[in-house]
Amino acid sequence: MKALFRIAAALLLGGLSLSAAAEVTASLDRDQVAPGDTVQLIMRRDRSGGGDPDLAPLQKDFEIVSRSTGTRHYLDNGGLSVERILVITLSPKHGGHIKVPSLRWDDEQSQALDFTVADCGVTNQGGSANTQAATGGNSHYFIASSLDQEHPYVQGAVLLSLKIYHDNPFSGIGLDFPGNNDVSVQLIGKDNQGTETRNCHRYDVIEWNYLLQPQRSGELRLDGPKVEAQAVEVNGRSPFGVDPFGNVFGGVPFGGMLQTTRRLRLQGEAIQLNVRPRPANAAGPDWLPAKNVSLEESWKPDGDSVHAGEPLTLHLRLVATGLSGAQLPDLSTELSLPDGIKAYPDQAKLDTALQSGEIVGSREQDIALIPGRPGHYRIPPLRLAWWDIRQDVQREVLLPERTLEVLPAAGSSGEAAASAPPAAPLAATPAAPSGPGAASAAAPAATKQFPWPWLSLFLGLLWLGTLVVWWRDRAALTRGAPADRVAPPIVPAADAGKLRSAFRQACRDGDPQAARRSLLAWARAHWPQHPPAGLNALGERLYDASLAELLRRLDHACYSGGAWQGEELAQALTALPAPAKPGGKRDLLADLYS
Repeated sequence: MKALFRIAAALLLGGLSLSAAAEVTASLDRDQVAPGDTVQLIMRRDRSGGGDPDLAPLQKDFEIVSRSTGTRHYLDNGGLSVERILVITLSPKHGGHIKVPSLRWDDEQSQALDFTVADCGVTNQGGSANTQAATGGNSHYFIASSLDQEHPYVQGAVLLSLKIYHDNPFSGIGLDFPGNNDVSVQLIGKDNQGTETRNCHRYDVIEWNYLLQPQRSGELRLDGPKVEAQAVEVNGRSPFGVDPFGNVFGGVPFGGMLQTTRRLRLQGEAIQLNVRPRPANAAGPDWLPAKNVSLEESWKPDGDSVHAGEPLTLHLRLVATGLSGAQLPDLSTELSLPDGIKAYPDQAKLDTALQSGEIVGSREQDIALIPGRPGHYRIPPLRLAWWDIRQDVQREVLLPERTLEVLPAAGSSGEAAASAPPAAPLAATPAAPSGPGAASAAAPAATKQFPWPWLSLFLGLLWLGTLVVWWRDRAALTRGAPADRVAPPIVPAADAGKLRSAFRQACRDGDPQAARRSLLAWARAHWPQHPPAGLNALGERLYDASLAELLRRLDHACYSGGAWQGEELAQALTALPAPAKPGGKRDLLADLYS
């Protein structure tokens, strides 16, 4: 027992003696780094407890990226020792020879250290003349950026290509590239990965493409992109001496098999733009500085004639090289239409993509045109001015003039009158006799009229018999199979979605005539076999008393004039009921109401 007590006392006294002689040491994980790389300052103190060292002297030449602490226990000369370790990751603020100052940790002072931020002389190869200098250049990681133009026009599109070169694995990439009030920044597409050879060395490359848009003219500056990642180091040595098997003793054989990571921070140089203002001779309300602009149109149905009340869809596609899709104007507002034709534009589809190293923006839009009355219409040409940034000249794209013949609405009274056969001429009525012999001549005629009442009675009975036979055949036809019935002529189906949009837009515009036409056209497209003849028939088919009342109000507004509010009808009538199966109850009702 006394022997054990002596051993414990010796260990305790040995630990106290070591603690009393506390010592602070400092070291760097490397003595030379490249611009954009980080270095780890490792400080060790051979006792635990106490405060933290004063790191303020480091902020002159370094940015403190992260810090971590740990404790290691080990046996030294038969005694138990405790070591506290502080690891500080530093990012140099400049290149050249840098001195890490001496740091105070409680009552102890660490030694000063020297290291170098070396420039390995990496130059840009094969890039454009606008390539920005890379703040990197070590043999493992560096960053480079290039612009497709340094002197763009205001509100023009500038393509920035950002590349990270590396020949060592890394993970956890974080990219920070915000815009400012002068230049907006937008990422285009996904990252591209490949390989490049620079200075006879092969690198893996990750590339991002950004759309820059200067918002004003003059000299503009944009902070360069920042990239942070975790660089992977194979066969590294942990500063805490921990191996994969959990051993806490330094110098074990497995200490060199670790795969460690360290913080990597790359900073691109600032982007400088000399932005030109809009030229004084640039005409037109829209400012479109681009390399090329094209405008295409298509009509559906494709023809020069249409019936009144039936929609005609105009599809416009505007494509600009050197502009984003959001910069292209809404052509539906610049389309000039004659009186009698109303336009109902759909939501435009915008797209911005990278094609063959150039920014290409597109805008596609459908516009439903509904003529209200028959006639001959002339749709004027559509002109769009744009500025050619390659030749510095004004240009324009043109949609040619189009003529449109609007026929009377299908089934209208005008067509019925035109197609009706001419009426038979009325038979001449003989003049009544006059003179002295008129009375004597009328008397024999009156005596011959007595059979007419019997003849009228016979004809009436014959008509009743015919009516009974017709009613019996009609009932048999109603009870027969659907195939026995003669189907009405099929109305050509139109685009129900466009018709529905046109109806709702007319309701919002408070236009009862356009709402009635587009609603009946929508119903004809929805029920091509049994289209309703009018709004009252449609109201009966909807099986909704409130909707029927709203349709009666619309019908009244079409003929009485005055103001009409269609928002309630547009909100209530969002869809038409599905057509019933042939021979069902709804088919019979459709026959009765149509």
